[in-house]
Amino acid sequence: MFGRSSTREASDPLLEKPASFGIHRYLQGSSNLFEENRLLKFSIAGLFGITAVLGIALYTTAQNQRTVVVPFGAGGDLYVTGGTPSPAYLRTMMRNIVALSGTYSALSADRQFQELLSIVHPTAYNGIRDSLNAILDELANNPTLSIATYIRPDQPVTWTDRQILVPVEKVRVIGGVIRKFRGNLRIRYTIDAGRFWLLSLTEENFDADLR
Repeated sequence: MFGRSSTREASDPLLEKPASFGIHRYLQGSSNLFEENRLLKFSIAGLFGITAVLGIALYTTAQNQRTVVVPFGAGGDLYVTGGTPSPAYLRTMMRNIVALSGTYSALSADRQFQELLSIVHPTAYNGIRDSLNAILDELANNPTLSIATYIRPDQPVTWTDRQILVPVEKVRVIGGVIRKFRGNLRIRYTIDAGRFWLLSLTEENFDADLR
């Protein structure tokens, strides 16, 4: 009996130690655990910080990424940076849209309108297609009808990041009778994934030129 008790006493690290020793060891262990928890929290906070910085860097890189578009035979600065097209890019798209939608005859209209529809945004496709089909119906009833539209050099073209306002002159010829009209063509657009999409075409303030 006495032999077993001596073995337990010999294996007890607190044997013959003052009471304050146990308290000190407890406080020291708690302090180490607190330091470990604080270090873990600091590491997690640092990880989140690094993730945030990397996310901002990737976002900035994507926004500043430049998509260069150079059609065959074209020159100039035709590019899109993030969601912002260059002025040259907008001017080129504007001229193409005015030509495809505003200058046509019974022989050329269907092909031109199909090309125009290829740059129409899916959300606006049905509405613009119906408007172009109405013109095709008019041409079917008046095969001698032809339209020519020109951008007016005496008026400035203005644009924002959502629309282009183009002063134009429209010449309408049917059965040898010529009439001229002046007004504005409003082109609403969006840039999605570096690509230009047409949202709407609206003719505004068109009046007959009486000169």
